[in-house]
Amino acid sequence: MLRSLYIQNYALIEKLDISFETGFSVITGETGAGKSIILGAIGLLLGQRADVKAIRRGASKCIIEARFDIAAYGMRPFFEENELEYDEECILRREVQASGKSRAFINDTPASLAQMKELGEQLIDVHSQHQNLLLNKEGFQLNVLDLLAHNDAALEKYHLRYGEWKQTERELAELMSLAEKSRSDEDYIRFQLEQLEEAHLVEGEQEELEQEAETLSHAEEIKAGLYRVEQSFASDEGGLLSYLKDSLNTLNSLQRVYQPAKELTERMESAYIELKDISHEVSSQSDSVEFNPVRLEEVNERLNLIYSLQQKHRVQTLDELIALTDEYRSKLSDITSYDERIAELTVRKEEQYKQVKQQAELLTKARTKAAREVEKQLAARLIPLGMPNVRFQIEMGLKKEPGLHGEDTVNFLFSANKNGTLQNISSVASGGEIARVMLSIKALIAGAVKLPTIVFDEIDTGVSGEIADRMADMMQEMGDRNRQVISITHLPQIAARGRAHYKVYKKDSDTETNSHIRRLTDEERVEEIAHMLSGATLTEAALSNAKSLLTAK
Repeated sequence: MLRSLYIQNYALIEKLDISFETGFSVITGETGAGKSIILGAIGLLLGQRADVKAIRRGASKCIIEARFDIAAYGMRPFFEENELEYDEECILRREVQASGKSRAFINDTPASLAQMKELGEQLIDVHSQHQNLLLNKEGFQLNVLDLLAHNDAALEKYHLRYGEWKQTERELAELMSLAEKSRSDEDYIRFQLEQLEEAHLVEGEQEELEQEAETLSHAEEIKAGLYRVEQSFASDEGGLLSYLKDSLNTLNSLQRVYQPAKELTERMESAYIELKDISHEVSSQSDSVEFNPVRLEEVNERLNLIYSLQQKHRVQTLDELIALTDEYRSKLSDITSYDERIAELTVRKEEQYKQVKQQAELLTKARTKAAREVEKQLAARLIPLGMPNVRFQIEMGLKKEPGLHGEDTVNFLFSANKNGTLQNISSVASGGEIARVMLSIKALIAGAVKLPTIVFDEIDTGVSGEIADRMADMMQEMGDRNRQVISITHLPQIAARGRAHYKVYKKDSDTETNSHIRRLTDEERVEEIAHMLSGATLTEAALSNAKSLLTAK
């Protein structure tokens, strides 16, 4: 329940801090005093869009904060799911900067607007006059039936089944579109793949072929060079190895008489072995190099094939060609498997559709039962509200295909006259009649849903006298059921019934206008209700009537 409301620098409110009572309370005030401002501030706590124009002139930001007692409403799961600290007193705070930035807090912890909206809708329901227009909206009508039928779990299950069905339907449509496009490309893909596969591309062969082509193209030059090197090493006349061998023998003979010759001998022997090995390798390389025009032509043809494929497919490397081959192969495999996958998805979609229909039928059954109960209870509530001949009927039908909320169509039909034709409620009901129907529906919902606080913004528009008394009875009854009901009203009959009475008023100074709200004392209530009865001028009769109204409650 709403315990207190704090507003700072919002519209005409510089600072406001007010506590609220449990049960049924009323708020009165002249038109333009600021009642709508207070509702606008509450709307910010319900996640509504913030308008920087609402920030009081000259202020850097506005702050709206409300405290709720939620001990009796089982809301701990919401806080656990959203990783928020739970306390039996819940604090919602919204700050809007003049720059346009907005911040939301739940129990002093930063929260998203979506979280604030979800929680706020479980804490408080603000019924303003424009909500009467919802009465003819199918979504609102369905929601009424679902709330009274306690369809939460059934709807959650339906939404799950419906989402799965629609997901499969989208996947199937995408797959069929892809299959159609792919089949039109199949001949092209198959031709490209066959050409690439015929090339028998091997990873790393391009580099090897390019090196081989380079060698074959310069075979004579390479062979001649290697021969000259070989001769310089191993020629019988003046070869490097022959001279080195003689030198090695000389050093060996000197070891007996010259000690340093030993180290020199070892070093030269090592060099001799290495140079001899190089000589043999040069000789071997020379023998392996041959001028082979046939092989050179084969290598160039292979390279030309690789180069032409790279140019055709606009790639730079052989690895990219091999990857492209795998990609074409995969696409062809997909094309051949499309029919099988389409068949599988079709079967899955049909099975999911059956499950959707089965769950929709359960919703229909529950809604139909709730509709009959709503018809009876609404008639019972509307008769005392000045509609002795009222007829109310909920017409239900089925859509061609299940939708997000099931397959039911709902239409509220109404006639206030005994012999009148039942028609859409918004077409035939007056403003006062619609207000009474909406109040009755809210009372029904309040009995089925644990909603801590309900605010009625001038729901009594268009009614007066005894009917106003009956509406006050209904709101008072709603407030007696562990619930808080706050009615913003212009009717003295309703204002007199509140456990607590708050007045909204404006004060003007030389430089600014401020809106305020305060709780009235018993004496002030008498005067306020008397003003509501007689206008600006207080009369003894009005004061007497006001006292009578307050005593009668």
